[in-house]
Amino acid sequence: MPSTHTDKAFEADLRDLREKLLAMGAKVENLIVQSMKALTDRDSTLAEKVVAADKDVNRLEVDIDELCRKILALRQPAASDLRLITTALKIVTDLERIGDLAVNIAERSMDLNQAPPLAPYVDTPRLAELAQRQVRMSLDAFVSSDVAKAEEVLRGDDLLDALFLKIFNELLAYMMEDSRNIRRATALMFIAKHLERIGDHAMNVAEMVVYMVRGKDIRHPQSRNLAE
Repeated sequence: MPSTHTDKAFEADLRDLREKLLAMGAKVENLIVQSMKALTDRDSTLAEKVVAADKDVNRLEVDIDELCRKILALRQPAASDLRLITTALKIVTDLERIGDLAVNIAERSMDLNQAPPLAPYVDTPRLAELAQRQVRMSLDAFVSSDVAKAEEVLRGDDLLDALFLKIFNELLAYMMEDSRNIRRATALMFIAKHLERIGDHAMNVAEMVVYMVRGKDIRHPQSRNLAE
């Protein structure tokens, strides 16, 4: 009977862990959306709300860390369950950094909103959509232990990088065309770089999913081989 009780408590802890990670993922996704809306709508009030909302992400990071330590100390998980806990500890760090990057975008937006727009925002919102999609897919892969979906995230990073390079080159042309464009173009470059970094963090999550399921570390390029 005590063993059954312990097993149920362990499963409840793991379920709580997954739910908390999903909640944190949903919050950072929303921060990406809202920070970009603050940019495209030139809404500095919304940008300020994004900055303020980051504290909720930070609080969830602390809660998840504490829950993982509790599980490790009291449940002494083995094998796949242990990989789940170590994966969660790494994923939570990437999610917290994604939240920070969304805040950085919001802060850049507030600065840009003080001046006339440099050019219509077309590719930058598209880059944000790709980054957000990568985050969502990587978290879906984690929850469902889906290696195929994680591998799709890894392959999708090339598209995100290509669009970032296109934006970078376009903004560089604006800067060379007129020195008065430099400040605004630089701010937009930083925003594009933040979005590209969000994609990198999503890729980190996907790599950890492969480790969680297969027990294989593919984080370094020389060891990455998606085919078993």
